[in-house]
Order: sequence, then C-alpha cells, then structure tokens
Amino acid sequence: MFRDRAGRLQDGYSRQCPSCEVVLFFTEDSQHPFIQRAMRDARKVRKEMREAEAVRLAALEPLATRSRSFAGRTRSAERED
Repeated sequence: MFRDRAGRLQDGYSRQCPSCEVVLFFTEDSQHPFIQRAMRDARKVRKEMREAEAVRLAALEPLATRSRSFAGRTRSAERED
C-alpha cells in the first residue's frame, strides 16, 4: 500500500508501485478489493473537498456583493466650497 492524491486517482489512472515496480491500473470496474477501496475512498475525499470549497466560497460571497465604488467607503462630512 502507498499514498497518492485523491485528485489523481480516477478511472484510468496508472501508477508504478514504489517497492515492486509493478504498474497498477486503477479502474472503476476492477475486481481487486484494494483498488475498489482506493477508488471509493478517493471519490469520497474528492466529494468532501468540493463541499468544503463550496462552503468557503459561500462564506466569501457576502464580501463580494458590495459594489467596487462603495467598498471601503464610510460616510464623511460634507465638503464646504
């Protein structure tokens, strides 16, 4: 067993084992239980990453709703001419 990024581990991905140098092919319909588990875990991690990114963007959105001309301005005293 070895670690790889969940973003890379998608259907059709291949990787050489660092210890035995055998090329492993990761496919959704693999019969090997370790590959099935790795694919399932990678799908779960990618989903959690997408949800976390959506929450982060939703938290930043209220700040971005202000217009550029209004952002950072405060009410100031009127100018006298």
